Amino acid sequence: MKALITVLVMAAAGVPNLASAQGVNLTGQYRCIRVCTDVTTPAFVTQNGSNLRLSTTGGQSTYAWVDYPGHIWIEPWYEGALYSPDGMVIQFDRGAVWQRDVGQFDDARILPPVASERPGSGPYARARKPR
Repeated sequence: MKALITVLVMAAAGVPNLASAQGVNLTGQYRCIRVCTDVTTPAFVTQNGSNLRLSTTGGQSTYAWVDYPGHIWIEPWYEGALYSPDGMVIQFDRGAVWQRDVGQFDDARILPPVASERPGSGPYARARKPR
């Protein structure tokens, strides 16, 4: 009974267990998918413990750190960012969103719109009466 009470008290006090001690590894290549300066160039994150090195799509490199679980702070930018529990998405306070690049962007190509043969000849064009 005494052991059960001790376990309950420790759980209520927030003593970290093995599951919460394991952190998310943010190291990897990311692609900017929202509020981007360059959508074709990858961004990189390198993590060593709670310290991070960010390399942006524009080629800028800066340091950051995990200040609490789920949040990083980038001091030179005076900006924070939330990261998903699986480390697949980083959303910055000013709106930029980085998604981990695990190969889903390899075949993505941005193609220019196809020019129709003549104006008004698309699928929603009205049929013209012959003259």
